[in-house]
Amino acid sequence: MKPQFERVTFPNGCSLRVYNRRVDQIPFEWHHHPEYELTLTINSRGWRFVGDHIGQYASPDLVLIPPDMPHTWASTAVSDPKEPHIAVVIWFSGPWLWQLIELCPEYAPIRKLLKQAAGGLVFDAASTELLAEGPGALLTENSVLRLQAVLALLLELAHASSSPLSVSTGHTRSSNEGEPAQLTRVLNHLHKRYNEPIRIEDLCEVGSLSPRSLHRLFTRHLGESVSNYLCKLRIARACMRLVESDASVSMIADEVGLPNLANFNRHFRRLRRMTPTDYRASIRLHGTPTPDHGLSEGESLSDRPKSLERLRSARQPKVLSLANERVKPSPANQATS
Repeated sequence: MKPQFERVTFPNGCSLRVYNRRVDQIPFEWHHHPEYELTLTINSRGWRFVGDHIGQYASPDLVLIPPDMPHTWASTAVSDPKEPHIAVVIWFSGPWLWQLIELCPEYAPIRKLLKQAAGGLVFDAASTELLAEGPGALLTENSVLRLQAVLALLLELAHASSSPLSVSTGHTRSSNEGEPAQLTRVLNHLHKRYNEPIRIEDLCEVGSLSPRSLHRLFTRHLGESVSNYLCKLRIARACMRLVESDASVSMIADEVGLPNLANFNRHFRRLRRMTPTDYRASIRLHGTPTPDHGLSEGESLSDRPKSLERLRSARQPKVLSLANERVKPSPANQATS
C-alpha cells in the first residue's frame, strides 16, 4: 500500500509542533513525513505499523519514528471506556536538532538516540509510564516551555531502554521524487517570495506541474487553494511586522505583497477577526490578542496537519481484518509493551 505524504507545518516562531489528539477511534492511516515523530499513546490498545514492523500496542505506548518511515496506529479498544483514545504527537526537524546538538554539547546524548532510531524505537515501560502520568509542559500553550520540555524528554530518552521496531530502515521513495518534492519546491518558493507578485505560471514551472495538478496538490495535501495559502502566509508575516516594528499599516501591507490597503484590511479581519491596528494595540497592552497567539492560524495543540485529515477512512476495514484474524507478528517484529 502506498503511504500518504503528510505535510507537517510548524507554528510561526516555533522549532517543533505538538499535537494533542483525542479521538473516539484511531484509524489506519498509512503515511510518512520528513520530520521525526515522537508519539505517546494513552488509554488505547490495538495494532502498530512502523515500516515492516507489525505489532500490538497497549497503553501507555511511546515510539520514536525516523524521517520518511511509513507508519500508523490502529486502535481496537480503549482501556477506560469513559475516556477517548489519546495521542500526544511531537514533530521536529532532523536538520534542526542535529544543528542544535552540534552547537550545544549538553545535547550530545541525543545524537545516539537519533542514530538508534533508524528503524523506529519503542521505549520501556518505566520511561513511558512516568511520562503518561502527566505530559505536563508538553501541552502548554507557551512555546518556550514546550521546547524546553521536549528537549528535556529527548535527553531522558537517550538514556532509557528501548527496542527497535522495523528490521528494515528502507524509507519511502527518495525525497527528490514525486509529489512531496514538487509540493516542497512550490512551498519554498512561496515562503521566499511571498511579498512579490506571484503568478500561477511561475509556481507551475517551479514544481514541474500543470495548473490543474498544482491545484489538486494543494487541495489534497493542504486543504486549500494556492491563493488562500499565500494570503495566510502574507497575513502571518504582517502580524510579525505589527509586533516587531512601528511601521504604518499601509507600509506593512506593501511589504508583505498586499499593497491595496482595503484588500489587506479585509483579509486581515477575515483571518485574525480584528483590524491590524487592534491587533497591534492588543499585543502591546496584553501581550496576546487571543489565547492562540504564537500559533499559526488553525494550528492550536488540538489541530491536526490538514494533509492527514483527508486520509480516507475507507482503509480502516483492512486493519479490522488483521485484528479479527489475530495476526501474530514474527518475533523480530513483536512490539515490547
